[in-house]
Amino acid sequence: MRAHQIVFTQPNEVELQEFDFDPTDLADDEVAVKNHYSLISPGTELACLRGIEDWARLPFVPGYAGCGEVIAVGKKVRRFQPGDTIFAYTRHASHVKARALSAPVPAGIDERQACYARMAAVAITALQVSNAALGDYVAVLGLGLVGNLAAQLFTLAGCEVIGVDLAPRRLEIARRCGIAHTLNPADGDLAERVAALTNGAKCATVVEATGAPAVALEAGKLAGKLGEVILLGTPRGAYHADVTEFLRGIHLWSSGCITFKGAHEWRAPIEPGPDGAYKHSIQRNIEILLRLIARGRLHVADLITHVLPPQECARAYAGLRDDPDAYMGVVFDWQELN
Repeated sequence: MRAHQIVFTQPNEVELQEFDFDPTDLADDEVAVKNHYSLISPGTELACLRGIEDWARLPFVPGYAGCGEVIAVGKKVRRFQPGDTIFAYTRHASHVKARALSAPVPAGIDERQACYARMAAVAITALQVSNAALGDYVAVLGLGLVGNLAAQLFTLAGCEVIGVDLAPRRLEIARRCGIAHTLNPADGDLAERVAALTNGAKCATVVEATGAPAVALEAGKLAGKLGEVILLGTPRGAYHADVTEFLRGIHLWSSGCITFKGAHEWRAPIEPGPDGAYKHSIQRNIEILLRLIARGRLHVADLITHVLPPQECARAYAGLRDDPDAYMGVVFDWQELN
C-alpha cells in the first residue's frame, strides 16, 4: 500500500513523501499501526533538520511519538490486537511499525494529549535521578515542553517548584499547569529573587531544561549548599567561557559543593527486566505517564499550540524554529491521509 512520511531531505528542508508500506511484513514482535497523530520534539528534531546530529544523516525520516490504530500484529504479539488504539515511539508517517516502547491508550483520553507521554518520559528522568524530596525547592530553567512537564512532575512529587523562562507566554502556560512560582530572568537578578523566595536557602535541585551551555554554567548559582543541578536538556553548539568559577562551585564548600547530574532519557533500561529487576524503565515510565494524563494530574492540553495536517510540515518546522513561543507544541493529524 502507498503511505506518507515526513522527510528531512537536506539541511532546513522538509517535505511530505510517499512510500510503500506492507502491514503484513512484520517481525514476530512487531505491530503495524495506522497513525492518527504524531508529536514533534522541537529541540531534537530541529537539530536533526539542521543536519548537526551525526546519528540522523540526511535524508532522514524524523519522529518521536504517535498514537494510532493497530492494523496487524506479529506472531508473538500478545499485548495488542487489530483495532486497539496504542501509543508508540514512532516516525512521522501515516503508517508505521512498532515493537517495544508502546502501550495501550487509556479509555477516554484525547489521543493528541496521549502523544505527550513521550515528552513526559524525557522529563521524568530528571525526577528519577534527583535527590529532591517532599517540600524541597526545585528550579526548572526553560519551560518548553520538556521543562514544563518536568516542573509538573516535581510538583506532583511534593516539591515547591520555581519555573524560569524569558517568554511571558510560557510562564503563563506554566501557571495554568499548576507551577507555583514563575520568574522571568529579564525582570531582575535571578539568583537574588530565588534566594528571596527560598528564605535565603536557594534550591535543593535545579533542572536545566534548555540545553544551552551558557545556562548550564549559571545554573549552580541557584542551588543551595550541597545542592544539585540536573542536566535535562541536551547541550548543542559551541560555547567558549572561563569555567573556573563553575568548577569552584562544584569543588569548594564555600561555593556550595554543587553536584551535576545527567538525565538523558536513554540512561534507563527500555524494559523492567526479568522479575521487575529495575525499578525504573522507559516502558514503565510510559505507562505511569499515560495514567497521569488520563486522570488529569499531568496537564498537557495547554501544551498543544497547533494541530496541523502533514502537508503543512514545512510550516510546522519553520514555526518551531522562527517563532518558538507561538509554536510550542505541534501535533500532526494523519487521519486525512489514512
